[in-house]
Amino acid sequence: MATDPGYARPELLAEPDWLWGHGDDPKLRLVDCATLDAYDRAHIPGAVGLPLDVWIKEPERGVHVMGPKKFAELMSGLGVSDETTVVAYDDFNSAFATRLWWVLSYYGHAEARVLNGGWDRWLAESRAITREEAEPEAGRFTPRTNEDVMCRLDYLMDRSDDPDVQVLNVLPETQYRGEANPFKNNRIGHIPGSVNIPIEEFLTEDEHGVFKPASELQAILQKHGLSPERETVVHCQAGVRTTLGFFVLKLLGWHRVRAYDAAMAEWANRDDTPMALEEA
Repeated sequence: MATDPGYARPELLAEPDWLWGHGDDPKLRLVDCATLDAYDRAHIPGAVGLPLDVWIKEPERGVHVMGPKKFAELMSGLGVSDETTVVAYDDFNSAFATRLWWVLSYYGHAEARVLNGGWDRWLAESRAITREEAEPEAGRFTPRTNEDVMCRLDYLMDRSDDPDVQVLNVLPETQYRGEANPFKNNRIGHIPGSVNIPIEEFLTEDEHGVFKPASELQAILQKHGLSPERETVVHCQAGVRTTLGFFVLKLLGWHRVRAYDAAMAEWANRDDTPMALEEA
């Protein structure tokens, strides 16, 4: 199973065969983005475990992305330097992996990939696993913040009526419609005018869970009225699923894409942000 040649940016994905062939590359760092308990049970040989919460947020409020100094310390401790190619994977629909990929992008590190199909595909293909913990030498990571991939609250509020901006909500439909509130937000519903495509629609439903071919992804987005010509703001509840939607758009070559990182954890818990229950 090879990467679909129809993707505009196929280099954002790593296929298992490619990863195995580059396993001894000293400039490659494989990061397991599942919980440390899962990492300790088994992981791909050579992988390091992400030693903190998979959201990679500031601990004080847990809404905004981890700051540059702390993220640089995290990456350096995992053996990631400025010239390192990072390959991320997880056991949750690749959303934790795309989270790390997006934070790396936000801090200016372009050499990053997501393992297509992640842990589930690796197991389904009966590939090697281990419990041996990798111990990389410390790296030297330099954060270079790129606000072009970030959407802040004020940015979105100021563009709520802008016809050139479209908002993609990637939460489950029940949360979008206000029928479920698992995170106990103060208010239910969604950002007015946003469209809903749960992240599961972007992945195959088999045991591999890989990203669907480019033609299928484009058809899904077009069906919901989304256009690559408009600026797209992607969000979920707290910024994890958000990054998978962001990743899909970048995989297809969409240029004007931002992640609303604070997402509904911020928007739905304020009194001055508009909310809707009806579908766009």
